[in-house]
Amino acid sequence: MSITVNLYYTGKNGAAKKFAQEMTESGTVSAIRAEEGNEKYEYFFPMDDPETVLLIDSWRDQAALDAHHASPMMKQIATLRDKYDLHMKVERYVTDVAYLPSADDKYIRK
Repeated sequence: MSITVNLYYTGKNGAAKKFAQEMTESGTVSAIRAEEGNEKYEYFFPMDDPETVLLIDSWRDQAALDAHHASPMMKQIATLRDKYDLHMKVERYVTDVAYLPSADDKYIRK
């Protein structure tokens, strides 16, 4: 079971993209990706909303996510969110690997 959190960061005048760029260039993204239990930490840019950045953040389990939330990087992330005056919307998903209908295979090009 993996836990995936989609975080939508929204700001003004390109602030969300600047935030993602600083997170990457500062090494914070690399450090998070190296944390025990991190499975994915990637930014995406919605085509129809230039003021929003989507972070897809996946963890092996709740314990790994809790350890990340207790890490020193969370303070740096919060500081950068404040710096860029970002607001967030959060979605949380649990991966269901036990049930993947074979009927879905015809829609997936491998």
